[in-house]
Amino acid sequence: MIRELTSVFVAGYCIFLLVLVYKLTQGAETYGNLIAALKLPSSIMLHFITLAFVLYHTITWFNLTPKILVIYRGEERIPQGLVAGTFYAGWVMVSVFLAWLILGM
Repeated sequence: MIRELTSVFVAGYCIFLLVLVYKLTQGAETYGNLIAALKLPSSIMLHFITLAFVLYHTITWFNLTPKILVIYRGEERIPQGLVAGTFYAGWVMVSVFLAWLILGM
């Protein structure tokens, strides 16, 4: 039940990103006003809460998927831990790449 509730936060953040792109197309002043609003303590706290829910959603989804996605190699079933581990490894690699791209080219 909690994981389904976290979907609301995931969808809400997707809408926020669309609004952010829309404000970017409206000009520097409009975008600057939004960025100024994002620097408020309440906005920062909301982002941390959203981050916690999105991380919970991601972790539970990665743990749930191997139970649904049954993969066979020949007659042998690939262990659920290996499937979930592959998801986590991909997540880490993409996160490291994005951190490198954003923070320190």
